[in-house]
Amino acid sequence: MAEPTPTETEFLVIGECVADIVRVPGRPDQPHPGGSPANVAYGLARLGRSVTLLTQLGADPYGELIRRHLAAGGVVVRTDGRAVATPTAVVTLDAEGRAAYAFAVEWSLGPVAVPAARHVHLGSLASVQAPGAAVARQLLRTARAAGATVSYDPNVRPALFGEHAAGVAAVEECVALSHLVKASDEDLAWLYPGVPVRESAARWLALGPAAVVVTLGGAGAFALSADGEVRVAAPPTAVVDTVGAGDSFMSAVLASLDPARPGPAELAAALRTAAAAAAVTVSRAGANPPTAAELAAAVALPTGHEVR
Repeated sequence: MAEPTPTETEFLVIGECVADIVRVPGRPDQPHPGGSPANVAYGLARLGRSVTLLTQLGADPYGELIRRHLAAGGVVVRTDGRAVATPTAVVTLDAEGRAAYAFAVEWSLGPVAVPAARHVHLGSLASVQAPGAAVARQLLRTARAAGATVSYDPNVRPALFGEHAAGVAAVEECVALSHLVKASDEDLAWLYPGVPVRESAARWLALGPAAVVVTLGGAGAFALSADGEVRVAAPPTAVVDTVGAGDSFMSAVLASLDPARPGPAELAAALRTAAAAAAVTVSRAGANPPTAAELAAAVALPTGHEVR
């Protein structure tokens, strides 16, 4: 039986949790909570928003680790009640620090009652991996029909996206269901090889979203809408690692923008805020997004000052 759900939440995030397990020969495994949708939910909660995450988690140590992490951040976790193993991504480092990856990720979300939400976000493998992706996409349709705004981030993982054409078709279906979509330049390069990034973003805009946001790593980000293009630079920061940066960016955009009617000024402000959130995240280890106070301080820094 599925877990009971509340009647309402500000944000409903749909997607996978993953235990990222760092494995070094001769040392104990080091598991860390992860998964792009889970990171987005956690980032929104850290910014003071009411968030429910619909996901799948096992009754195992990795599942408990992730549940505790999300609960500590203020995320309400809901599952479909199915018995599953918690997804894992094992990162094995050799003596020279070279990494090899092994994924054990399945997404079999079944039909489930969800709370009413002002906004619904779908991300990553949950949007493309059968059989659960069909359920997730139907939840988007239902939410949009009920008046919720919808956002999407494919967060492409080529090893897990399956056959390329089918993956592109699933992604484009989600784009067409969304008011706001976000992708990295690397996502678009995999989805549309050899096509300029802006051209791919324009292709998505033509499918129906009000805005398409593209992150460019250290080169900043841009957004396309019916009103044209907005670009922002990445704030200067000392990079520790880039884990979770795109998810922090997504959380900050959602927390600071009405996805249904984003004007140029609103888009520019949201992108600057999101770029500051990503800069805070890359300045420290792991998927550690800023709190509302940390983000406000980062946004208030004069141009050219390093985010810490």
